[in-house]
Amino acid sequence: MTPWTLVTLGAAGTVTGSRFLLESGDRRVLIDAGLFQGTKELRLRNWEAFAVDPSSLDAIVITHAHLDHCGYLPRLVNDGFTGRVFVTHDTGRLMAVVLPDSARLLEEEAGHANQYGHSRHRPALPLYTEDDAWKALDLLVSTPFSTSVTVADGVDVTFEPAGHILGSAAAHVRLDDDSTIVFSGDLGRANHPLLNPPVGVGAADWVVIESTYGDRSHDPETTAVDRLAEVIGRTVDRGGTVIIPAFAVDRTEVILYHLRRLALAGRLPAVPVYVDSPMALDALKIYRSAIVDAADDLRGEVRSDRQLLDIPHLEAIRDTDSSKRISAQPGSSIIIAGSGMASGGRVLHHLARCLPESRHSVVMVGFQAVGSRGRSLVDGADSVKIHGRYIRVRAEICDLGGFSVHADADELIAWLKSADHAPQCVFIVHGEPDASLALKRRVDHELDWTAAVPRHAERLSLRRPGAA
Repeated sequence: MTPWTLVTLGAAGTVTGSRFLLESGDRRVLIDAGLFQGTKELRLRNWEAFAVDPSSLDAIVITHAHLDHCGYLPRLVNDGFTGRVFVTHDTGRLMAVVLPDSARLLEEEAGHANQYGHSRHRPALPLYTEDDAWKALDLLVSTPFSTSVTVADGVDVTFEPAGHILGSAAAHVRLDDDSTIVFSGDLGRANHPLLNPPVGVGAADWVVIESTYGDRSHDPETTAVDRLAEVIGRTVDRGGTVIIPAFAVDRTEVILYHLRRLALAGRLPAVPVYVDSPMALDALKIYRSAIVDAADDLRGEVRSDRQLLDIPHLEAIRDTDSSKRISAQPGSSIIIAGSGMASGGRVLHHLARCLPESRHSVVMVGFQAVGSRGRSLVDGADSVKIHGRYIRVRAEICDLGGFSVHADADELIAWLKSADHAPQCVFIVHGEPDASLALKRRVDHELDWTAAVPRHAERLSLRRPGAA
């Protein structure tokens, strides 16, 4: 029997582009098919030929519906992949929102570049089209939590709740040599207001763990909520607008949950709250449906609470004309718009208007990758480039990492400690170099386990000691 190997085709040395190839002879299963985001150098990897012929992949397993884990799938389909794609029920529902929206944005950006000439390519082309996205969605196979399913010859997968976003899962993979490798995907937090905490590691010969926040601890949730209330209050007092760049899936729901609690406590000014993102509104509909249907990964106390994500003065903004209207209107408001790292989407138009004026505020509520516009704002840039123009930054920038739905370093270590026994190795991925190395040191010193931070495209043997 040919031994299994793991090839790190993404999320190695970076916090984006999760792609992990399990390979044994001519058997190939890809765990996650994520887009590279952030710096231009990383984004260009999306255009490189995939490491193997996509048509040779037996199956793809997707841990959750964020683009850095599923957004490359339509490209693989465009390049010849026709196999099955295994997802949880709500991951599939969210991907049906996320992937076509991503394709539309890619097509719009290519069109914009062609119209205004800010691309070196003639003509500029999208990475994939909306048609590719719909073809990819036709390949999805919905899989319940905690149920083993054979995804390819000699490869069984069990999804366990990861507590990161609705439907998110850690993938527990059993190979035909009776070894097990657990992929964390993105791990959530024990205090996520809507989702149950991540299920533990259990039995694992190898663990592949994310390290987005491997070098830091989050502020307590109460501190983040208090700071949000304060920045909203002082911005409204000076007649400004609060812009919240938010990931359409989960972060928008978490922010609405906390705004509702602030409103119920009398701590939210009576100003309009706009969700200006068709994708976020479609995701919000799925979350509301999951609450009514009592989805397995939701906390018991939030199930069937139909008002959980409703707040006073909330207005859904779907069309472009309405987006322009709220951007131009006088008076204070709160605008929640994508994308979460200010890398694209409608939030850019609001930022272009508000960044030059000190009465406005921008509240960052999630991880900001190196090279992203959001990271530049958090790092104190005095100007940022939007649609080919440099925009002066005078608005107040507030970084509220406490709203992150990624596990921090302590929570990552706690999850590893849930393993039944010491694994052969812990592979630390999906983090910037400092974060991954910091987590490795903690695994070395606190757990006394073997840990490694793989390089991009590194081949890792999954042969157990003493195996034939």
